[in-house]
Parts: sequence; structure tokens; C-alpha cells
Amino acid sequence: MIWVSGWRLASAVSNAGGLGIIGAGSMYPEVLRTHIKKCQLATQKPFAVNIPMLYPNLEELIHIIVEMGVKIVFTSAGNPKTWTSFLKRKGITVVHVVSSVKFAIKAENAGVDAIVAEGFEAGGHNGRDETTTLTLIPAVKNNISIPIIAAGGIATGRAMLATMVLGADGVQLGSRFVASVEASSHDRFKHKVVATNEGDTQLTLKELAPVRLIKNKFYATLQDAYNRNASVEDLKSLLGRGRAKLGMFEGDMDEGELEIGQVASLIHEIKPAAQIIADIVLEFRQAQSEVSKL
Repeated sequence: MIWVSGWRLASAVSNAGGLGIIGAGSMYPEVLRTHIKKCQLATQKPFAVNIPMLYPNLEELIHIIVEMGVKIVFTSAGNPKTWTSFLKRKGITVVHVVSSVKFAIKAENAGVDAIVAEGFEAGGHNGRDETTTLTLIPAVKNNISIPIIAAGGIATGRAMLATMVLGADGVQLGSRFVASVEASSHDRFKHKVVATNEGDTQLTLKELAPVRLIKNKFYATLQDAYNRNASVEDLKSLLGRGRAKLGMFEGDMDEGELEIGQVASLIHEIKPAAQIIADIVLEFRQAQSEVSKL
């Protein structure tokens, strides 16, 4: 959700009854400070900040979050043990994103308050083991005792109910909110997501950091590199810097890195965040009623 989930989307989700999350992965420290401040002015409800732990300026971002009084932090892409105890001493609830049972256990042992278990269907950076949400949620449930938030392939009320039947206590949605009015993603990217069909995304770049992309010109260039047995250094050079920003934020649908989940094929309309949440809750309740008759 880098370049997608700023203060507008986070505050809109929180105001509609969800927990909005500011995606700090694309933000310099002072940019994050500005987004937190604007989010605090736009909502009186709780919201969170997500920090990928492999990013530079991590320590500075952490201290801004503490200074600004953010009460919930989602960490990802790194070792939760590094900062969890510090954040908890500051009264902050810590949730860590994992893609396997192994890392779920490590996160619980590190003292986090909850786990996001993210299946292979998810967009953006992903697990190398390709464990699907259907398999991952019950496996994690059998091995940890703290709350589980399901992610990956969830954009509807029915999917929300399904993951909760499997053992999740809640769900985290990313791709569905890319195609929202309040998302900071470029309009061309939003419309590209809406036009995405089954099979139009692929997990790639496992040698660097696995990422699910829409197949475009840049993706085809990547595939050509793999066919030539490109080295890791060659792949790094091809990816370069700012490739996700180029596509998702600046709107270059050919040369940009277009990160999205498989569930994009089920997203057919750009809607306000509040309407997305209302639709999901309504479908969830309808599905509950139908399942109760089985």
C-alpha cells in the first residue's frame, strides 16, 4: 500500500468503522509526520501506521510515531523483536505481518499483540513459500494464541466470513482500497486495477523481495531477464529506484511496478472507502445468514 494509503484513505477508513492504516514505507520522516498530523485532524477514531522494517530511517520513523501519539503500529518485512518491546513500553499496540507459521511463532515470542497472516494471494511484497490464505490461517491458528488478522485475497464480505470460519479474528484489506476514491494512487492505476482479470498478476522477484505485479511492459522485461538467466545484480539494476512510485503514484502503466493482489479480478468499481466498508459488512451479514441454514 505504499503510494496508496496516506492520511485521506486512513482517516476515511477509520471514520467508516474500520482501522485505517497509513503506509509509511514510501514516506520520508517529515512526510510521515505530516500525514499523521492530518489524519489526527481528519478523524477522532483510532488509526495505525505500518512500517516495513527493512526501510532506511526506521529509527527516526519510530520516534516520530511515538512523539505524535500514534497508538497502533503494524510492522512488516523484518524482525519484530527489534522494536516491539520499545513500542510496547510506550503504550503502543504492535501487530506484525507474517506469511508463514514459522514467522508467526517468532512474532508471538517477540511479544507482539496480534498477527497479520498474509497469504500468497496478496499484493505487494509477499511470502516466498506461496502458502495460500486458505491454508495459512488455520495453520497459524493451530500454533499461536494471540489474535490473528487474515490478509491476502480478501475484498468481499464472503471472503471475510470465510477467513473467520478458518480461525481469523478479523481481516486486513489492501487491494480493495487501492481502487477507492481516497487512495493516493494515480487514477490510471486505479482504473488498471478495475480492468484486471484472472491471471493478470504474478508473483516475481523472489531473489530480491517477492512482489505480486500486474503484467505490463516492465513485467515482460523482467521475464525476458529471467529467460536470459539474469543475476541478482542484474535484477536489482533492472528494478532500479522508484519503480513502484513511477507506476502506482505517477501513473506510468508501462514502465511502472504495479503491485496488486489476485483479488483485483473481483474489483469492478472505484468507490469511496465508506461505501466499500458498508458493502463488505452487508455482504458479511448476508453470508452469515445463508451459512446458518447449512
